[in-house]
Amino acid sequence: MSWLPIAADSPFSIANIPFGIISTESDKTHRPAIAIGDHALDLKAFAARGGFKPSKTITESEDVFSQTTLNSFAHLGQSFHREVREYLQSIFRDDTPHPQVLKDNESLRESALLPLSGVTNHMPMAIGDYTDFYASTNHAYNVGVLFRGPENALQPNYKHLPVAYHGRASSVVVSGTPIRRPWGQILRDPKAEPKVPALAPCERLDLELEMGMFVCRPNDLGKPVPVDEAEQHIFGYVLMNDWSARDIQAWEYVPLGPFTSKNLGTSISPWVVLADAAIPKTTGLPNENELLPYLKEKKTANFLDIHLEVDLITASGNKKTITKTNSKNLLWSWPQMIAHHTITGCNLQPGDLFGSGTISGSEPGTEGCLLEQTKGGKATVTVADGEERKFLKDGDSIVIRGWAGEDGARIGFGEVSGMIEAALPLF
Repeated sequence: MSWLPIAADSPFSIANIPFGIISTESDKTHRPAIAIGDHALDLKAFAARGGFKPSKTITESEDVFSQTTLNSFAHLGQSFHREVREYLQSIFRDDTPHPQVLKDNESLRESALLPLSGVTNHMPMAIGDYTDFYASTNHAYNVGVLFRGPENALQPNYKHLPVAYHGRASSVVVSGTPIRRPWGQILRDPKAEPKVPALAPCERLDLELEMGMFVCRPNDLGKPVPVDEAEQHIFGYVLMNDWSARDIQAWEYVPLGPFTSKNLGTSISPWVVLADAAIPKTTGLPNENELLPYLKEKKTANFLDIHLEVDLITASGNKKTITKTNSKNLLWSWPQMIAHHTITGCNLQPGDLFGSGTISGSEPGTEGCLLEQTKGGKATVTVADGEERKFLKDGDSIVIRGWAGEDGARIGFGEVSGMIEAALPLF
């Protein structure tokens, strides 16, 4: 229980304490904060006025709460993250051992405890590198059937290694940032010879429901991270929408994979739920293959159990929840992704971002993208009032939500949203 009123269905319960970067109308400075209930605790103001004074360990490093990103905080490692999170939880408990810090300190509450409605969220991390995986068997199979048929839906390597590609870090944006419809090369008639593409705005713009993971602990160049130590390299998790231009991708992805079809924008939720938060763990999708030793985990239940939902909202205001699924619908765990990413000796850095790839269940209504739901554009999704979609139109918005746990102790991510803006004229 907390002395601060928190709704039972709030994603930001006292069990959560996610971290982000905020500013306000009166102070445009970007600085760290946590979300709790309907409030944000400004950690820069909190630290400056002695909020961390009861903890010597935290005060020795509290300058990280004056930075414009969470990278310095992340770099201090999970034991420090845990100490800060547990201390902040103790400050907000009804039976707090330090009531003088915030509960009974009206002056500090007024300066540091801000309504969420009055803060602006910013990118939580400075992202050096971004890698997007393809870890949901259901999604990979469904897409493979569309492109290659059921006999060859999954490539021979799929269940032997976590398939991935390197994405574009500069176009990762925080929730609420509009996404511009991209131009690109599109092959409108795949059967025509010779194959000649047209330059046109994307006609098959899609969402991709994903989870994202931020790295906190680096590894040295040339030194792979053992899979059973990889969890210590995880800072926390966000929701992700890796927007996809399907028609551009279909022409460009052979032989090296997606490029301009994926660099138009990747949206993430603003609050990072720490790895230390007690997100329930479960098993992932089955893999009948004998894995190579570097991918074998001692833990059998190492997949996050997070409820995920996607809303499609049209420009006219019609709204439909088009997807309900769970983050456990993955073949590969985050530690396995880290172990594979570094098996060559690749050096990860604090702030590096991993994407899970599109997360899809096995039943209708659990698919994480429109490409799957519409069978490649052959079917339609009915929204409301006669509006239908095969792919996204200008003015459409996508909102993704995710949470774990029960009411009163939800560990939630809030939302990640984005609206499609019309393509700009090129000439």
